Amino acid sequence: MALLESALVELGTPLQHFALEDPNGKAYSSTEMMKSTGLLIYVVCNHCPYNQALWERLVEVAEFASKVDVGVVAINPNIHPNYPEDSPAHMLDKIVEFSLPFPYLIDRHQQVARSLNATCTPDIFLFDATGALFYHGRVDDYWKDAGKVTKEELREAIMHLFSGKKPPQEQIPSMGCSIKWIDTITG
Repeated sequence: MALLESALVELGTPLQHFALEDPNGKAYSSTEMMKSTGLLIYVVCNHCPYNQALWERLVEVAEFASKVDVGVVAINPNIHPNYPEDSPAHMLDKIVEFSLPFPYLIDRHQQVARSLNATCTPDIFLFDATGALFYHGRVDDYWKDAGKVTKEELREAIMHLFSGKKPPQEQIPSMGCSIKWIDTITG
């Protein structure tokens, strides 16, 4: 496991719209998932301990986001033969385990993760209703233990977006396991 921080992506960067399928083969497009306030994209996987620690909080933030008309989607780019725990079959397990209230989609060719300039899991992207990047940072200030969180940056960013305020000035990178790029397959 290689620990990385999310890459710097300039605010205002436009979303490159996409269409992906969930593990059951149902197709979703970013244009359909975009709501009147915006779209929140979680780039995640199953095996990473950083992700494992955050799943419940990702669900809670998604439920909050939906109340202010922000669409939410999770995307798994780690469909890699060396990481079977991230397979679509195991994605179904996560969907059930956490009663995910948002689609969890397969980025089999990693095109969406690359278009976002995602580097780690989790990597968080909040776009406004025009598809411009509004927030790219961490969920909160203590990934390991929800009980020790003192600042919920992602929720604050969602409120800024909903309230018509400017993006938060400080956007601290997310951190997590490196994305397992297909071109890193070893024999």
